[in-house]
Amino acid sequence: MDQQRLNRCAWAKNALSIAYHDREWGVPQHDDRILFEFLVLEGAQAGLSWDTILRKRENYRTALNDFDFRKIARYDRRKLGALMRNEGIIRNRLKIESLVKNARAFLAVQDECGSFDRYIWQFVGGKPRVNARSKLANVPARTEESDAMSKALQKRGFTFVGSTICYAFMQAVGMVNDHLVTCFRYNEV
Repeated sequence: MDQQRLNRCAWAKNALSIAYHDREWGVPQHDDRILFEFLVLEGAQAGLSWDTILRKRENYRTALNDFDFRKIARYDRRKLGALMRNEGIIRNRLKIESLVKNARAFLAVQDECGSFDRYIWQFVGGKPRVNARSKLANVPARTEESDAMSKALQKRGFTFVGSTICYAFMQAVGMVNDHLVTCFRYNEV
C-alpha cells in the first residue's frame, strides 16, 4: 500500500511523526521499560512539540541507559550535571531531576504491585478504551481517567505527570485508541 496515500491522523505530517504514528502510537504496551520510556518522554515534552521529542529520542536512549529505570534511580548529582550539559536532550533542570524521582517512584510501584504495567492499566480497567472520534478537534487534552492517574502518580511521588501529560501517555501506550475513525490505524491497534 502506498504510504503517502494512507489516510492517517492529521498530526502525523513529517517522516518522523508518520513513522511513529504508523508503528507505535496507540499500540497497547505492557513492558515496564517501554512504559517508563513513554512516561519520561511525555514529561520531557511538556511545553514543547512532540516532534522535538521524537528528534531527541535516540539521544535520550543513549543518555539514559536505554531508559533503565533501575540505573536512573541511582543517578547522582554528577550524572545529573552531565545530563544538564547534554545538548541531545531537553536540558531543563526540573525535568532532569524528575528522572531520578520518577525512577524511584516507578520501582516502588513495581515492588508494591508486581509491575508498573499492572498498576497503570487499572486506570482503564485493564483494556484499551476505544474512542470513535472523527475530528482531531474532538480529541480531549485530558479525561477523568487521566485526572485520576495524575493524582495517583503525584501522590506516589512522580513529577511531570499532570493530567494532560497522563492523557498523552495513555494515547501513546495504547491505553486509549484515539486514532480517528478515518485513520487506517484505527482498526489495527
